[in-house]
Amino acid sequence: MKTEIDTVKGFQDYLPPESLKREAIKKIVEKWFKLYGFSPVETPIIEFDELMQSNTEDEAVSDRFRLKDKGNRELGLRYEFTFQLARILKKNPTIKLPFKRYQIGEVFRDEPLRVGRTRQFTQCDADIVGDESVNADAECLALVADILDELKIKDFEIRINNRALLEAMIKSVEIEDIKNTMRELDKLEKIGEDMVKANLRKYASANQIITLFKLLEKDIKFFIKNAFAGAEELQELEETCAFYGLNVKINPTLVRGLGYYTGNIFEFSLLSKKNSLVGGGRFDNSVGEYINKKIPAVGISFSLEALMGLCEEEISQLKLEQIPKTILISISQEKSTIALAKKLRKEEISCMTSFDKPSKAMEYANAQKIPYVIFVGTEEIEKKMFKLKDMTSGEEKLMGEKQLIKFLGK
Repeated sequence: MKTEIDTVKGFQDYLPPESLKREAIKKIVEKWFKLYGFSPVETPIIEFDELMQSNTEDEAVSDRFRLKDKGNRELGLRYEFTFQLARILKKNPTIKLPFKRYQIGEVFRDEPLRVGRTRQFTQCDADIVGDESVNADAECLALVADILDELKIKDFEIRINNRALLEAMIKSVEIEDIKNTMRELDKLEKIGEDMVKANLRKYASANQIITLFKLLEKDIKFFIKNAFAGAEELQELEETCAFYGLNVKINPTLVRGLGYYTGNIFEFSLLSKKNSLVGGGRFDNSVGEYINKKIPAVGISFSLEALMGLCEEEISQLKLEQIPKTILISISQEKSTIALAKKLRKEEISCMTSFDKPSKAMEYANAQKIPYVIFVGTEEIEKKMFKLKDMTSGEEKLMGEKQLIKFLGK
């Protein structure tokens, strides 16, 4: 049998410069997560399959990868991070709340491929557990806005809604199948109002549908005046976001995952592409499930692949780390070349050494787009001055060790 020398469909390799772009984005994301007071958490890629099925209403559960170990245990690859929070709280009862955690890592879903989504993707999550205030919701939105701002991504709209409010609207027109009605309303932007109304005839009468759509046109003040559940919470989120300088838009048909969101929900939607880039919300009924306790929780999530696939133009302008930044070419001075390389690395300057012929080393530097070359020969050692060549401009300068470190460490 001939071995297939290829990646499995839905999985891919990342080589420079793509890998460097991914690394640059991760550094920006992690920086902002920490600036907002979130601490890193790491969890296993493999979990018991039964644990992953705990939320049967989450559509992503059906897309999980399943496997067995040598002990014939039913296991699977994690499809997200949020369900693992419940296990963490069960195993670590002394965690002080509020618990602000972030995680950046691989998740797996056996689902159809699309732009910004492979079957293995890097998820970036930030969650606040144990804080029921609307400020926690707004902080998640402000956090992502700061990340997108540094990535120069401007073409987005922040949409918010409240699941309790949407459910109250549907109940008020006496439609009984709330979940399927929400599922159809969530398709409005994709298939249009006429198709959604036609699909809703499976769950509601024509009059109920007409009344519901009239209700969806009302502003937040109407729902507060008529004491609809979730309305005050949604208005408070809108007002708190203003303190952060965020413009948000209430979208009454925003649903997001039906499985666990309980209150305010939100997404960052790209205006030109009509794609959701970031999503999140409040999931107060999930993380305390194994300790029989309701614990408030809110979080936000996005994938590296979505950022890169949907915002390709903006990401292409990122300033990438140069690896290596310089190559030290030894001209029969191996010991001194290695000593200089050690000093540069100690100063966090990425470098490599070459003991080939100078012409071959220069050819390699050109091919790899290494920006600078340092020559280390007998004359350089004696004078304690090294020739630094800018491979872009061709300019050459003589520099001492301290000058080299200062220049390359910029």
